[in-house]
Amino acid sequence: MGSLCLCALSLLAGCAAPEAVRLDRTTPPQWQQQESAQKSDPAELARWWRVWNDPALNALVDEALSQNLDVAQSVLRLRQQRLLAGTADAAFRPTVNTGARTLQDIAAVDTYFHASIDVSWDLGLFGDSAAARRAGAAGVLDAQAQLHAARVALVADVVHRYLDIRLAQVQRGLAEKQLQQAQRQLQLLQVRHAQRLADAQSLEQQQLQLRTAESQLSTLNEAQARAAHALAALLGRERAEPQWLQPSADAALPAVQALAVLPADLLRSRPDIQSAEAAVEQAAAEVGVSRAALYPRLTLTGSLLYAYNLTRNHRTTSDSIPMVGPQIDIPLFDWGRRRAVADGKELALQASIKAYRQAVLNGIAEAESALAAVAAQQQRQQQLQSERQIHAGREKAQAVRQQLGLSSEFAGIDNARASLLNQSELATARAAEALAYVALYKAVGAAPIDAAVSEVQP
Repeated sequence: MGSLCLCALSLLAGCAAPEAVRLDRTTPPQWQQQESAQKSDPAELARWWRVWNDPALNALVDEALSQNLDVAQSVLRLRQQRLLAGTADAAFRPTVNTGARTLQDIAAVDTYFHASIDVSWDLGLFGDSAAARRAGAAGVLDAQAQLHAARVALVADVVHRYLDIRLAQVQRGLAEKQLQQAQRQLQLLQVRHAQRLADAQSLEQQQLQLRTAESQLSTLNEAQARAAHALAALLGRERAEPQWLQPSADAALPAVQALAVLPADLLRSRPDIQSAEAAVEQAAAEVGVSRAALYPRLTLTGSLLYAYNLTRNHRTTSDSIPMVGPQIDIPLFDWGRRRAVADGKELALQASIKAYRQAVLNGIAEAESALAAVAAQQQRQQQLQSERQIHAGREKAQAVRQQLGLSSEFAGIDNARASLLNQSELATARAAEALAYVALYKAVGAAPIDAAVSEVQP
């Protein structure tokens, strides 16, 4: 009879297959903002900032990846999840317990010494043990996603702060030239005012422009200091490098050389999409547990008891009693509650599948927005370059007129000021294009894969 029950339970267990999950992983064949069918090298995409050929930037990113504390925390959490995943199905492995104690008989005449060995094995039928292993694997997948998210954000933030520092240095150089120009224009206006060629209102207006130039320089100093200290924190340093806080006469933004092709299927490596997939796996594991709870739970138990009469100092006639048999827990009175829990878990699984698809769509939208920003900044630079050529032509013509004595220095100041403003806007546009590329590669989750992620899971 017992063998028949075991066979019946085994057949029922085969009916409780793991929950099959189908995720919509489709991505566009190509971007709307970028047309190309060629694929790029994944290793090149993982180190996208190196295409700018800036040794200083490369060194800073490498240092951040090895020293950043947020990344170090994520590595430790991943190791923790792998350890936990290795014991996810520990409850469904045989357990052995031993014990010893003294007992008196009912008449309180004899005292016995009892030693026992108890064995218990929950078979984890109906997908219960498989669901536990699936939950452990989901925890590892989520920890991997969190580590990759930390590295993606770190690389993007380091490049961002580095660009902020370089832009502030470039703008400080231009702001100092604007300040010198404003001072020179004020001197010329004072001369013209003394000669009654300029009114007091023009003089006051130029003094206001001089104060504005001084204020702009202070603002740039603050922006550079903020970026420098933020970069130091990303690198795990207590202090920023002195050169990050100082002006630089030869400061220039790194030449933007974007990768020619960015495959859309790279979106699948986005950390939030990986986390959404982990949430789906966790929800599927919970469905498996709730479904297993609808069926009887079978546990094989066995025990061996040894007894010795301490009062009479001899063993009993039956000193060892072995017992082996199954233990079955059948849900009867609370089956309706368990069914409701299982139905609720299935709804939660469907919700997590939709959340996964939404994460994919969000990634597509974010990447397309970044590509649009890149294109917009490139167009802006073309327009500013055209303006730059006009200003350069005017400056050349003004220099010729001054040499011929047909014009004065004061007449060319307005064009010189406009030329400096044009250079400042052009530097800002170049930095904005570079930052748009940073946002783009962050949007597709491009960053080096840490060795801790590529390890074989337990």
